[in-house]
Amino acid sequence: MSDNINNISEDEVNENYITLTDDNGEDVSFEMLGTVEYQERIFAVLIPFDEDDDGVVILELVPTDDPEYDEFLGVDDDILLGEVFEEFKKSYEGEYEFE
Repeated sequence: MSDNINNISEDEVNENYITLTDDNGEDVSFEMLGTVEYQERIFAVLIPFDEDDDGVVILELVPTDDPEYDEFLGVDDDILLGEVFEEFKKSYEGEYEFE
């Protein structure tokens, strides 16, 4: 997945579902499991609709000047990803089961 993914539009979000456009111009659809604040940053935890991918995707959620759009940034730091995912699991304990 690319490092920089932009939200298409808040109008295209259906409850917990979101479609993002990657740097190659391709649309990727996700279910948003939730958000978590960690180290004064906000991260979105997503599951891709692609049935071949059974993992979660964690992107940093960065507000923009336009309240209709947020920017989603890829996270390259594996340690940070692990810490964010552990914080997410604590925050949403009992709502989701992860292996």
